[in-house]
Amino acid sequence: MSGFSGKVTWITGSSTGIGRAMAIGFAGHGSDVVVHYHKSESEAQSLAREIERMGKNVLVVKGDVSDKGQVDEMVRIIGERFGRVDILVNNAGTMVKRIRFEQLDEFWWDRIINVNLKSVFLVTRAALPLMKPLGKGKIIGITSVAARNGGGPGSIAYATAKGGVLTFIRSLARELADYNITVNGIAPGLIRTPFHNPEITAPQLFEKMASDTLLRRAGAPEDVVGAALFLASDRADYITGAVMDVNGGSYFA
Repeated sequence: MSGFSGKVTWITGSSTGIGRAMAIGFAGHGSDVVVHYHKSESEAQSLAREIERMGKNVLVVKGDVSDKGQVDEMVRIIGERFGRVDILVNNAGTMVKRIRFEQLDEFWWDRIINVNLKSVFLVTRAALPLMKPLGKGKIIGITSVAARNGGGPGSIAYATAKGGVLTFIRSLARELADYNITVNGIAPGLIRTPFHNPEITAPQLFEKMASDTLLRRAGAPEDVVGAALFLASDRADYITGAVMDVNGGSYFA
C-alpha cells in the first residue's frame, strides 16, 4: 500500500472512536491530518499531540457538521492552513438516542437525519473546491451495517440516515468521476467505541450482539482502519461507488 506523504486527510468526528483510530492510521502512513471535533476538545487536542509526535502536521477544527455556517468556516481554516484536501473521510455521526417509531417525533427525526446525513452533504460540498484542483481525490463515507439490515431496536431514524449515506456514496461516485475523485464507503458493524454508551446500547444487548457475529466478538476501532487506508490508497484507484462491510460477519450471521 502506497504511503500518503504530502497529502492532507480530513476526518470528521475524529476525536474519539473510529475517527481517532483512522487519524492515527493515516498519520502513521505519512499523511498530514485535520482533526475535527464538536464537543470533545480535550480528546481532540490529545490526538493532535500524538500526531505531532509522529512527525506529521496536524490542524484541529471545531464545528457542528450539520450547520452550514460552521462547516464553511472549518473549510476556510483548512484552506488557509493547507490549501488542499486530498482525502475526506465523512466519519462524524451518532445514533443520538434510541426511539421506536411510534414515539419518534419530528424533532428527533430531524436531529438524527441532520447529524448523520445532512452533515455528509454539507461537508462534502464545502470541501470539494479544495479537492478538484488537485486532479485526484478520495472521499470515504462511513455508513453502517444498520443501512444494510435496518438496525436494532429504536434505530429507525439512524438506519434511514445511514441508508441515505450509502446511496449518497453511489450517486456522488457518478458525479465526481470526471474529476478523478473516487467515492467509496465503509459499513462498520458492532465496534467497541463511546458510540455504544450504556444509554444507547445496554451492556447485555451489546454483548449479545457481539456473540451473534460470525467471529463472536465486537470489533475494535482499529479494525476499520485498514479498509479506510486501502480505499484512500493508489491501489483502490479503480474502485468507486463501493461499500466495504467491516462487521465480523454480523450481516451474514
